[in-house]
Amino acid sequence: MMKKYYVLTLFCFTYFSTFFYPQWSDVSGQLKAQDSSVESLEENVFFADVMVRGKPIFQVGGLVDITAKERARTINRRIASLVSQSDSFNSVQIALIDGGSSALLQVNNRVLMTVTSQDALDFNVSVKELAQLWAQDLDDSLSQPSFMVDVAQRLDVTIQNLLQDTIDNLPSFMGAFIVVVFTWLVAIAVKNLAYLWAEKTEGDRSTDILISRLCYGGVWIVGSVISLGILGLDFGLLLGTLGLTSVAIGFSLKDVLGNYISGVILLAARPFRINDQVIITDYEGTIIQIQLRAITLQTYDGRLVYIPNQQVFQSSIVNITASPFRRSSLMLGIEYDSDLSFVKQIIRATVVNTEGVESEREIMILVTELIPSTVNIEVLFWVNSRRQSFLKVTSDVCQGIKEVLEKENIKTPTNSYVITLDNPSLLQGGLHPTDTTS
Repeated sequence: MMKKYYVLTLFCFTYFSTFFYPQWSDVSGQLKAQDSSVESLEENVFFADVMVRGKPIFQVGGLVDITAKERARTINRRIASLVSQSDSFNSVQIALIDGGSSALLQVNNRVLMTVTSQDALDFNVSVKELAQLWAQDLDDSLSQPSFMVDVAQRLDVTIQNLLQDTIDNLPSFMGAFIVVVFTWLVAIAVKNLAYLWAEKTEGDRSTDILISRLCYGGVWIVGSVISLGILGLDFGLLLGTLGLTSVAIGFSLKDVLGNYISGVILLAARPFRINDQVIITDYEGTIIQIQLRAITLQTYDGRLVYIPNQQVFQSSIVNITASPFRRSSLMLGIEYDSDLSFVKQIIRATVVNTEGVESEREIMILVTELIPSTVNIEVLFWVNSRRQSFLKVTSDVCQGIKEVLEKENIKTPTNSYVITLDNPSLLQGGLHPTDTTS
């Protein structure tokens, strides 16, 4: 079994390393190529969107000293500033300059953009016609109802940006997904390998469970960190956020974290093991499962009780089967005229010959009490600590002692009382049962 999981882990590691190495080994070269090509990509964008409230209305081209994207960004910044600072807008004004070779588009005495002869040439119209067309588009966009249109446009832009970001980050998502799958496979293999190793070295199932689960969780922590790193998460920001919210998280998850921490301590300290019979608070039964959050105890009548680890950790625990043997006892009374030495001898022989009694351990037969009617004797002997064996053997010893006492005609009388009469003549004269005395 150990060899099987070792081969599985080695195969997964080799396969994914072979798959990723060609891409990862060339990351630096790709980044350099991307950096060197940024400028060329900017130059290849010939037209860029001019937007009002996030909605594209027309496109502008690049000029000699500015790219299309930079020009559109400047125009959009002016429009956004105008929209944020004004509640109402006048019609777009067109001012021809340079003898009609250029035109200024103005709103509320603020210049938004310049229509150049290059723009007119790009769209195969005159400067005046293009200026009128763009002015009309701006008027229509600025005069639309603000609230609903703004919400709709912003929602549309948000969805488009989200889709675009998803497409742009698709390689990162795929990489993170592959790492998660690989982490899952490795975590399962490591968990099983750790369990097998702990089973051979520790020999205790509770410790085996603790070691395997800690290894499983450790692999998942490492895999999660790698996945988040592939997605571009800023760990400094994450740690800062966790630092600010740690107090609130600690209060809200106090009981949950307390149960898990108590579970780790219980598994490490091992006050009991699986199949041990214990008494915890008001519950007595057999431990059938130990988890990091709670333990499962099966009572002797078959009910399952789930006790949180924090409650177990804070309670007194009686481990009945911590020792393989448990002492049982029983009481009996015999008549005063019985031979105590002979009674002890036959009782000892009966106890020793009863199946299940640990005859190698000390058997004690003690006279504990002298009462008016009987001599009380206590019999102490050792049996297996498991409850089923304990009850059965104790019952067999009781039955055997009763039978041997009856065989030897040794009586175990009931309680008797001595009645002393102040006037014995009543008995001589004959007291009728129906007579009453005051």
